Amino acid sequence: MKKQKVVLASGTFDLLHYGHVKYLEEAKKIGGKNAELIVIVARDSTVKKRRGRKTVMPEDQRRSLVEALKVVDEAILGCEDFDMIKVVKKTKPDIIAVGHDQSDIEKEVRKALLKKGIPIQVVRVGRFGKDELNSSSKIKRKIIESSEKK
Repeated sequence: MKKQKVVLASGTFDLLHYGHVKYLEEAKKIGGKNAELIVIVARDSTVKKRRGRKTVMPEDQRRSLVEALKVVDEAILGCEDFDMIKVVKKTKPDIIAVGHDQSDIEKEVRKALLKKGIPIQVVRVGRFGKDELNSSSKIKRKIIESSEKK
């Protein structure tokens, strides 16, 4: 019997939206039939350090919401020190899927894997549609705009 592939995806998943769901569905598809999808949810401290702002929702709630999605087999919190190799060794993925907007992360992952000589395929998942609410920042803007229109 052929071993099922493990796909690793990651993100902040603050204000979970349709774009996140599509990204995770596509990531799992990359692994083929019966693939297992493990999702790394960014720590609050990592988001603050990398983006310079706090998340709307705390990490434990973001992780629980992601894990509740039908497509996700397991959701875990990332490492406080953003050590990708530690996560790779723990989850043992066959494929790492990155989102269309994660080019910096893609470069960091490829560089870290190359440095350690770990032969894992890294695949960038495409963008989905032109939905006006396909990102957390767009949702936040829409909430602000609609609250200003009284």
